[in-house]
Amino acid sequence: MKQNYHYGRELRLLTPAHFQTVFNSPPVKAVTAELTVLAVPNYSDHPRLGVTISKKKAKRAVDRNRIKRKIRENFRLKQHKIPALDIIVIAKNGVVDLSSEDLQQRLDYLWRTLSKRCEQYLSALSDSTS
Repeated sequence: MKQNYHYGRELRLLTPAHFQTVFNSPPVKAVTAELTVLAVPNYSDHPRLGVTISKKKAKRAVDRNRIKRKIRENFRLKQHKIPALDIIVIAKNGVVDLSSEDLQQRLDYLWRTLSKRCEQYLSALSDSTS
């Protein structure tokens, strides 16, 4: 079966309430110097992504948009390897200085780490309920 690599509305966190759910108490986190990823398991069969970059971290809109575009594109290509999570990527200081290749490497690392930690979290959750 051919995998679909679209990035439609169902793969995005759209409302402030969706974002707030993840921000309130994210059980799964992954961090690099330039990016933080927070995640909460969702009840759909696919991951959903939200991206936040404050003006303090990237002054120019062109930089914020470039980073968001790169993050979304990387997520679009990796979505089939990521478990069903609501994910928020938060940019930190230094993210503007990353080259496209460095940003890709950071994101690849974060998706792998997130997947591992999600498995650990879900297995710990199932152990505690049984």
